[in-house]
Amino acid sequence: MTDHSVATSELVARAVGGDVDAFEELYDRSKGRVFGLCLRMCGNRSSAEELTQEAFIRAWEKLPSFRGESAFSTWMHRLTVNVVLGHQRTQGRRRTRESAAGEEWYGDGCVAAHRAGVAMDLERAIAALPDRARTVFVLHDVEVYKHTEIAKVAEMAVGTSKAQLSRARQLLRKALTS
Repeated sequence: MTDHSVATSELVARAVGGDVDAFEELYDRSKGRVFGLCLRMCGNRSSAEELTQEAFIRAWEKLPSFRGESAFSTWMHRLTVNVVLGHQRTQGRRRTRESAAGEEWYGDGCVAAHRAGVAMDLERAIAALPDRARTVFVLHDVEVYKHTEIAKVAEMAVGTSKAQLSRARQLLRKALTS
């Protein structure tokens, strides 16, 4: 078992050198935050678990490119956001192909379905938002990204980011007051 007093920078350096135990310690220290971010962005526990694993697989692959210009947690956060957005883009393309083929799409579990008569708390309301609105809401209001940053990572115009945030807030107000 790795000593918890070991600095993150030392763990990163050891992991870059191929030390699997050091990477496991980084995983243990980061998994809760990464999972929470995935859950808020995709709204589904099962998908969040898969995306968390994907984020750490990607982190292991890209760790040699980590230059230490920011904290490891910041780098991991950005990588996780990119993993989730990439997943959402892939799912969007799949839905488009399926719709074009005349198939009705019910989702991959990345959007929680709104069920009539079920009391919704904030997490459920966020999970029920459309993908782009939920992504912008989480990045802006939860993770405190600026619209220019959201536009860059989500590949949308700044105005679109602002419009999606407005839409998300309106939908949340409606869901939480009904």
